[in-house]
Amino acid sequence: MFTQNDLLQIKQLGISEKTIETQINNFINGFPYMNITAACEPGKGILPIEDPNLFINIYEQAINNCSVIKFVPASGAASRMFKELFDFCEKHDNSQEITSKGVIKFFNKIHDFAFYNELNKLMLNNTGESIEQAIENKNYKEIINLFLMEKGMNYGNKPKALLTFHKYDTNTRTAIEEHIVEAANYATNQGIAKIHFTISPEHKEGVINKINEVLHAYETLFNIKFHITYSIQKASTDTIAVNSENQPFRTNDGHLLFRPAGHGALIENLNDIDEDIIFIKNIDNVVPDRIKEETFRYKKIIGGVLIHYKNLIFNYIEKLEKNPTTELITEIVDFFRTEICFIMPPYFVEMNMTEKVKYLIDMLNRPIRVCGMVKNEGEPGGGPFWATNNDESISLQVVEMSQINTKDLNKKQIVATATHFNPVDLVCWVKNYKGQKFNLKNFIDPDTGFISIKSKDGKELKAQELPGLWNGAMASWNTIFVEVPIITFNPVKEVNDLLRENHQ
Repeated sequence: MFTQNDLLQIKQLGISEKTIETQINNFINGFPYMNITAACEPGKGILPIEDPNLFINIYEQAINNCSVIKFVPASGAASRMFKELFDFCEKHDNSQEITSKGVIKFFNKIHDFAFYNELNKLMLNNTGESIEQAIENKNYKEIINLFLMEKGMNYGNKPKALLTFHKYDTNTRTAIEEHIVEAANYATNQGIAKIHFTISPEHKEGVINKINEVLHAYETLFNIKFHITYSIQKASTDTIAVNSENQPFRTNDGHLLFRPAGHGALIENLNDIDEDIIFIKNIDNVVPDRIKEETFRYKKIIGGVLIHYKNLIFNYIEKLEKNPTTELITEIVDFFRTEICFIMPPYFVEMNMTEKVKYLIDMLNRPIRVCGMVKNEGEPGGGPFWATNNDESISLQVVEMSQINTKDLNKKQIVATATHFNPVDLVCWVKNYKGQKFNLKNFIDPDTGFISIKSKDGKELKAQELPGLWNGAMASWNTIFVEVPIITFNPVKEVNDLLRENHQ
């Protein structure tokens, strides 16, 4: 199947032949659906917060003795935000009326975007027309070209991290700056706020330059120091593409085609982080200062929940190692069922005392994640479900809709009853009770990948994504879902999302 040149290409990427074989088998056999058994709801898989101050206090005390960092996947391109504008430029004739609702809204509300002044200045310098004049003269394409293309603001080729999201009285802020402000308010320890951004190679220079440009001002504003680090999605996590016959796809020059394997590949980057408490949040889920306070509160709340459960788990491990008893085992099994929402596999009851102790220590001694969950208001994406695992145990999982067989009427009904949504609002503990880092790659469920149809050089191909960072890549973590308010979830998936009230 592979030539000597192929093997050299694979070796240079740092990928093993066995990994390639596994990926091709995944294309041939497909990935199994998740066996969901129920949707999570408050009190049944989702922890409602009845005493927020309790957890805030736990968190604020804990960070005096723990290191903390914000981990922000920031490598995503912004091009998908502008799909309607790109389509408009490709198809529109100035003699036609605009029919796209998204494009109409963009031009009707263009003054309300935080990037308006910069774009208007570019218009005046390049065309001698203001945006208002250009709209009046139906020079819509000129505006969009200066907005999206390299000769202007180049937003169509930038990462979301570098887009101007919010407008203030005397300045504007990019998405990456809003994360810097967030870190100052809930991820500062002993006067230092740590942030780690995953970035793409082509945007590395731009992201670093932007941060260097603004960092001193934020250090002065908050009277702290920032320690900012970066990483790039590793080439060794790329996956091979295949054709419709599940044979390796080749480019026009005969090389194998490898593609980035989605955010699940970032488990490698997360695995390299050596802090105690790690907050994870998407680059586009930020808000202006006027409504940040609730975000700060709930970050501290889920951080406090993490510390609370970490302490309980470590205490149970210590008790099991020192003096295991039948009563203690019963107590821990009940803790798993009621607090961690993990139901033991049927074979657990058949184990002897020694086997049960070992099994419970292994199950307690895993990475811990606390995931905020918001009420579902129609956003696309995954949600919290109870799911049966291969060994017939039942645990909490973040499940994407593509992982569910909705042709199964029972599963379809479960999805219909779901009330909550995963906004990617996590805080993690990735060290064991002895303070040693877990190897996070040991806790991935390899059966939770995803296959999609793409194209290259005008030819159709099949691409494979690794188990998602907060889905299958964390499938074997101890998981607590917490209800958080919808105001903490404000994604920007398309440009007009920036016109929503919470971004103004």
